Parts: sequence; structure tokens; C-alpha cells
Amino acid sequence: MILSGKEIEKNLGTNIHIDPYDPSRLNPNSYNLRLHHELMYYNEEPLDMQKPNPTTHITIPEEGFLMKPGKLYLARTIEHTATDRFVPMLEGRSSIGRLGLFVHVTAGFGDVGFSGFWTLEMFCVQPIRIYAGVEICQIYYHDIKGEYDLYHSGKYQNNKGIQASQLYKDFEDK
Repeated sequence: MILSGKEIEKNLGTNIHIDPYDPSRLNPNSYNLRLHHELMYYNEEPLDMQKPNPTTHITIPEEGFLMKPGKLYLARTIEHTATDRFVPMLEGRSSIGRLGLFVHVTAGFGDVGFSGFWTLEMFCVQPIRIYAGVEICQIYYHDIKGEYDLYHSGKYQNNKGIQASQLYKDFEDK
């Protein structure tokens, strides 16, 4: 089951951590997360799954940044989230989607025990100007049934910022 906004609020500080937290961003069954000022994109084509791909970091200026269609931009949330009791999920806000901006290509699913900033895989269907600090997506939580192990040793756990794909590490382990 999905937690209600009231249940999210009730679990803050114990089973759910959102930092910084602002009660005005709490919804009936989710919480809005904001876009950080840093973006990243890959420098080369084609990308290679078996190696680290070089990236460039840019800062979204106060007047906004014009995203171009056909290019993947990696971003992150301002908020750091953590939970060891619920399964966190991330979705774009409908107001953002109605502008043709996709907030996550495929990685909207978090593991129980995830702690960190959310890396967003963003692309647009037409040029769009984006701004740091905008409420870009929403996090919601599922209850988990049965015994479970906490996610704690993954490639993206306890991250400090935007993270490019680390899929190449899967090939190193084989």
C-alpha cells in the first residue's frame, strides 16, 4: 500500500528522513522534491556500458537553463532522503510532464534502506527552460510485506551528488 501524506509526516524523523523538509510540499500521498542547481551530461557518443563515460557538469544559472531535445541530462534532488522501513518511489509531477519534460527515464524505484540524493535522468520532447529549486518530482512510499534485507552496499548508496551510470562495475565483478 502507498502511504498517505499524513502517514509520511507521522514517520518523519524515524522511518522516513527528508532533509530539508518543508510541510508545504507534502501532498495527500507524496512529497515534492526540488531540482538542485547542478546538471551533468555525457560528452561522447556512443555510450559504452562496460566503461565509465566522460561527463560535463554545468550549473543552472538564475535565468534558467535551456534543455535540448534528444540529449540526456542527469540532475539531482536538493533533498536527501532515507528510509529503512518503506520502499521509496519517484515520479515526475504532472505539471512537469505536461510541459514534455521527463524526470526519470527508468529509475524511479528505490530499495528499502536507500539513503541519498535522487539522481534524475531528464530529457525533453521540445526545448524547455528549467530552473533550480523548482519542485520537479514527487517521492512516495510503499509499505513492504514480509522479511527483507536493507539496501546498504549498492553503487549509489550514500551518494553525495549526481551520479553517472556505474553499470561498468557489474562487468568488473564477472
